[in-house]
Amino acid sequence: MTEPSQTTQRSQAKENRRQALLSAAAALFAVEGFNRVSLEDLGAAAGVSGPAVYRHFAGKQAVLGALLLSVSQDLLDGGRRVVAESDGAAEALAGLVAFQVDFALSKPDVIRVQDQDFSSLTDEDQAEVRTLQRSYVELWVEVLSELHAGTEAAELRVRAHATFGLINSTPHSVRSHGRRLAIRRARPLLESMALAALMVPAVPRD
Repeated sequence: MTEPSQTTQRSQAKENRRQALLSAAAALFAVEGFNRVSLEDLGAAAGVSGPAVYRHFAGKQAVLGALLLSVSQDLLDGGRRVVAESDGAAEALAGLVAFQVDFALSKPDVIRVQDQDFSSLTDEDQAEVRTLQRSYVELWVEVLSELHAGTEAAELRVRAHATFGLINSTPHSVRSHGRRLAIRRARPLLESMALAALMVPAVPRD
């Protein structure tokens, strides 16, 4: 009979290999693009054989789906946690900005994969990723609506999306300026710029 501890160890080892494959996929897809990476490439980068990838995923497209779905879910869960633990809208917004900046600086490869390979997802995975991402945006809109009373939700979504663009595009340039030093300087700058953009007064209507 298999001991419970052995089962737990095997399950953890399997999960570790799965996460290693996802990390390898993020790095490879970001540099080479989804279509130019083979299962053998993925396996080699994660320290397993190409066929061994099938023990964890149905195929390369399933790897891409798991990568983008898990990240989208993590963003939504993390954003909800930030709001729940904040004391008021201003603190929640600052927390969301810090959370997004941390994500962007720590996972630039995933952002690049999302930008260039989203269309390679199955239709079902595309729909699910979009649903998760819309929910994340609406989380920001709800917080912003408390700070911009009377502002239409559509305008608040523009603010949120513009802020994501500002934050998410920066890690690519950070990489070329001595990563550790650049990140230390980029983090407070990004947070300040994002908050300023989010809180700029609305343009008066004609």
